[in-house]
Amino acid sequence: MHLNFTAETSENGVRERDFLLGEITGVLWSPESVSENAPLILLGHSGGVHKRAPNLVTTARHFVTESGYRVAAIDAPGHGDRPRNAEDQRWADALHAARAAGEPMDSIIAEFNMSLAERAVPEWQATLDALQALPEIGPAAPVGYGGITLGTVIGMMLVAAEPRIRAATFNSVFVFDALFEAARKITIPLTLQVAWNDEEIDRRPSFDLFEAFASEEKTLLANPGRHNQMARTQPDFAAAFMRHHLGR
Repeated sequence: MHLNFTAETSENGVRERDFLLGEITGVLWSPESVSENAPLILLGHSGGVHKRAPNLVTTARHFVTESGYRVAAIDAPGHGDRPRNAEDQRWADALHAARAAGEPMDSIIAEFNMSLAERAVPEWQATLDALQALPEIGPAAPVGYGGITLGTVIGMMLVAAEPRIRAATFNSVFVFDALFEAARKITIPLTLQVAWNDEEIDRRPSFDLFEAFASEEKTLLANPGRHNQMARTQPDFAAAFMRHHLGR
């Protein structure tokens, strides 16, 4: 598949370009000045939002302005600019109903997120292929991944299958059995951030998930508040972590 840029803006030293890759809708942020072999960061958004969620854009622009990195994000299937199919709509309706009734959501989220991840992983791999084919990026640029909630699920499955990714930051995730299998395949440096006071995401299973990662270099971080409040400190920490492992 060929990557086609469809729109471009530039502001405060950051070049932002929308792209299409088949049915995949994405955006690439990069410095206005060209720099060879600058690291590339892939960012995965939360469930129910899209590639331009405010916290994701803040993180992306921070990577560009503070580290000179390039950053890409794509819409997960049925999110953002991509239509939701009937089965995804059924899961979404069941999730909203369970939340409104105060009923457990774990099994619904596990089933829904795994379905999305199974479709999103090959899309991310195709996107990475296309981005590395761009002369401005190339195959030599180090690659990192960052994700939150749904983006963590997709990212864990992607990292477990994709040797091109050298470091990852995972944030606040509903833990279910399939994630442990993926964690045992992951050996790259990583961090797992946990929201300490989240009434929807129990922090305790995340400790077991952290233990399951096969990485020799891994860090568990706890943040007060809910998962959607962690974005306040995430950009600075993520940029420092990636600079340590990817350079620049």
